[in-house]
Amino acid sequence: MSEQARLHQNSQTLSLSFESSLIQSCMSLADPDELVLDYTRAMMGFLLLNPAPRSVLMIGLGGGALHKYIHKHLPETDLTTVEINPGVIELRQDFCIPPDDERSRIVCADGAAFLAKPTHQFDIILVDGFTGEGIPDALCSPGFYRRVKAALTPQGVMVANVQADTEQTREIMKRVGRVFDGATLSFESDEGGNDIVLAAAQEALNAAAQAFESRWDALCEPHKATLAAASTRLQRALLKGLRPS
Repeated sequence: MSEQARLHQNSQTLSLSFESSLIQSCMSLADPDELVLDYTRAMMGFLLLNPAPRSVLMIGLGGGALHKYIHKHLPETDLTTVEINPGVIELRQDFCIPPDDERSRIVCADGAAFLAKPTHQFDIILVDGFTGEGIPDALCSPGFYRRVKAALTPQGVMVANVQADTEQTREIMKRVGRVFDGATLSFESDEGGNDIVLAAAQEALNAAAQAFESRWDALCEPHKATLAAASTRLQRALLKGLRPS
């Protein structure tokens, strides 16, 4: 049974939550395409590994913040977002999520089941699936991460939003590390409460660490503004994770 999505609006923002009071997504009424929550901005750190992905898969729609950002600022990218809760998808107009088109779509399905039979391999897979109680087991099991890796292109990147400093997160890091042969890193979001986990081929992480400055300089201004607060933390994590590939 799907949890009931709840909307909360004030003079500046529209937010989404489930049974708990935790805010799952937040939209600025003045600028619906802005990434308001820091963890969403930090998840876009994959741009330092691949600034122009051909295809992105996102597990978990929420208020559609990342879906909207990618749709607007990566116009050449094919985007699929999978959301298990039809009630969340029904709110897409409230959150100004653009209608499906040739290059983007929202699919109502179980993300774990979708990955068991993916439509193709993806350059980027974003995992941001939460219930009111946290990350469901189906989206953080060892088998799930094996399916994620299998659905990535050889130089593909997984980015996962997890809760900071919990026993579940420590177990997740072990699982991801085993599946990706240790080629993984994590860094905190500015607001606390969330960690961002990246996993990819070791050579891809090494290349991003070694060429970070030039890759940063090559980013377009909207991406630089989005990543400004998280860039130093991401660079530090990449340099810490340097090792022979």
